[in-house]
Amino acid sequence: MTAQLPPLDHIPADLVSAADYQRYAARHMSANARAYVDSAAADELSHAANLGAFARRQLQTQVLADVRGGHCRSELFGLSLSHPLLLAPVAYQKLVHADGERAAAYAATAMGSSMLVSTLASTPLEEVAAAAQGALWFQLYWQHDRAVVAELVQRAEAAGYRALVLTVDAPLAGVRNAEARAGFQLPPRVQAANLAGMAPYQPALAAGQSMVFDGLMAVAPSWADIDWLRQQTRLPLLLKGVLAPRDARRAMQQGVDGLIVSNHGGRVLDSVPASLDALPRIAEAVDGALPLLLDGGIRRGSDILKALALGASAVLIGRPYIHALATAGALGVAHLLRTLQEELEVAMALTGCRTLADISPEVLWPE
Repeated sequence: MTAQLPPLDHIPADLVSAADYQRYAARHMSANARAYVDSAAADELSHAANLGAFARRQLQTQVLADVRGGHCRSELFGLSLSHPLLLAPVAYQKLVHADGERAAAYAATAMGSSMLVSTLASTPLEEVAAAAQGALWFQLYWQHDRAVVAELVQRAEAAGYRALVLTVDAPLAGVRNAEARAGFQLPPRVQAANLAGMAPYQPALAAGQSMVFDGLMAVAPSWADIDWLRQQTRLPLLLKGVLAPRDARRAMQQGVDGLIVSNHGGRVLDSVPASLDALPRIAEAVDGALPLLLDGGIRRGSDILKALALGASAVLIGRPYIHALATAGALGVAHLLRTLQEELEVAMALTGCRTLADISPEVLWPE
């Protein structure tokens, strides 16, 4: 077995894409960390579908277009971004690098982006905000006690977070066979720092009751909880994990400010559609009434262009930046963001798009 290598302090010449970071990260992550980061639910069909959905769609070039003075700057919930690319919430980042979430958030803000910091971060949300010195969003996992939820929201507001993102597609963990086969366990030094000292949920089940239906789902959030949460915060509220048009319409009715179209990287329920395949139906349902973000499968700047052409205002990346973090810390994350921005600019220029406003379904070759 090859020994785990320490993070690099430079970017090698042959590290030029997200795929290269995945290749390098295999040597810089422990087998335990790889089991967590790189696996997905069950047979990993939805994870593969995320990648396949981008590969299926081709771009339509536009020659002789005047794109001088072009850029890919973006405005989103009051944030001025250098590009429409944010870091998705990923738990337990100290699994792959000692600086964990602090390094990733620092890189994001340094590169004109933002990061969604997970409830299950291995660094307290206040420390991440202090390290970043920029505008971050806080991702909320619903807790069994509303008082705990309210406390997390208040902490995020006090620390200067600019938006609240409630994950709604993971009220319980997916069936992650690859993790189980590998015997994945959190090492003692890596814990959910934001939940430290909070009593874990321990359902008291009677004989014959189901841990799923009578235990975990008994305290899962409902639409009534969305109403309550909307009243607890002045921050923009987004729901992450929406794939069905009916859920998108219901979210609009209840005053949600944005949606993240996501299948959780294929990590919760296998055999759900790729995020990109769900995006056009969600875009039709909301009809421009609120911003949509796309999460899942982004590996190239051209993928960003495809997502924006199908209705997204911005996209998130997850595994790619964790691979970059494991490989070269904050330097790696910053380099990856720069690489993807440059790839997006090339794709925009060659499809005749001077700014993001020029991106439309016409940049896609008809299927």
